[in-house]
Amino acid sequence: MTSRRVYDILIVDDVKENLRILANGLIDQYQIQVADRGYKAIELAKASPQPDLILLDVMMPDLDGFEVCRLLKNDPKTQDIPVIFVTALNDPSEEARGLDLGAVDFISKPFNLPVIRSRVRSHLNLKIKTDMLEQMSHLDGLTHIANRRLLDERLLDEAKRHARNGQILGLIMMDIDYFKAYNDHYGHGKGDECLIAVASALKQAIHRPSDLLARYGGEEFAVILPDTDQEGVMQLAERMRLAVSRLQIKHEYSSVANHVTISVGAIASQIKESHSVQALAKHADLALYRAKKSGRNCVKYARWEPEVE
Repeated sequence: MTSRRVYDILIVDDVKENLRILANGLIDQYQIQVADRGYKAIELAKASPQPDLILLDVMMPDLDGFEVCRLLKNDPKTQDIPVIFVTALNDPSEEARGLDLGAVDFISKPFNLPVIRSRVRSHLNLKIKTDMLEQMSHLDGLTHIANRRLLDERLLDEAKRHARNGQILGLIMMDIDYFKAYNDHYGHGKGDECLIAVASALKQAIHRPSDLLARYGGEEFAVILPDTDQEGVMQLAERMRLAVSRLQIKHEYSSVANHVTISVGAIASQIKESHSVQALAKHADLALYRAKKSGRNCVKYARWEPEVE
């Protein structure tokens, strides 16, 4: 039996009595964090684990709630956290201002705890559904690993970060050998089973949570390896090739082996500018092409430096 997740609520108010009332009213259902200053609230919102929802007072001494909300919504790390303003202000224009800044609701003081619990529950349920839809939009429906959309987004983000820091970014591209022949002779049902098994083997070969495996399209897969040099990229590429071979999935229509194999192209390069990610992907794909031309079921490495592109 799995236990239900306990959600985290951050309560922000400079009046300790207000913090006490709200915390006591919610602690039986949620994990509670409190902050009595705006800057402290922003710090906690960025920390791990991040809050799932923030109850935010408007009137505070260092940063008022409106400014805290603005800063949270302008930061990609915190912009998706629902913010509910809790205020003694009874001014429609102030409420409109808060909603324009990205808040999801307004609750008036003095507190009505049943109303607060109901509003918190409603907005958490909405966030949960939104998060699930977002997650589904980034997953491949068949293999349940990342899809091409997430790969492209993450590759661009990593390229920007690596360009700022001058770090080396690795990329691996893989293709199942003679997969069309496999599908033609064993059927698309078996083909789907093969893709699922290969994706699982590739995923198990990855040991770092920062590495992202994705289905690139059809029978093609890719892996992003942040801060990884040639040696690290080649080690993982070979480990993945062996992992698929060891599955021993029967393939009588392959010219390479009597079981399913993959061809692999790999690259690791220092990123100078974020747009050079396109060239990185192109050279990884060229390395994959060389692996296929070299007899398949092998790994080929691409050598490329941005300044000579």
